[in-house]
Amino acid sequence: MLNKVQLIGFLGADPDVRYTQDQEAVARVRIATSETWKKNGEKHEKTEWHNVVFFGKLGEIVGEHLKKGSLVYVEGHLQTRSWEKDGENRYTTEIVAEAMKMLPGGKAKAESQGKSQQPSNDGPF
Repeated sequence: MLNKVQLIGFLGADPDVRYTQDQEAVARVRIATSETWKKNGEKHEKTEWHNVVFFGKLGEIVGEHLKKGSLVYVEGHLQTRSWEKDGENRYTTEIVAEAMKMLPGGKAKAESQGKSQQPSNDGPF
């Protein structure tokens, strides 16, 4: 069986980083991916939003280096969670990240050009 996801997209907001009772970082982000096509001479675009969660050291790195508008490559697997709220069962499917690479470009990089310290783009973390 195979459960694998690969995405390249932009962060829709700054990462939300929290810590477990054991002080393990958990970073959550929403990543937008888009596709464009032409139909009858008209350009169309469809954007999908993906909920991604990063654990441990990877979560810390995401919280320190990624911002709204960052372009990022994420590799991981799908996971569905359920919980009960107001007597109703709720479900969400998210991507549990196993690897991440910051990519050049994106709004966040353009805004940080004047800063002296830049995050490394070498290999997945």
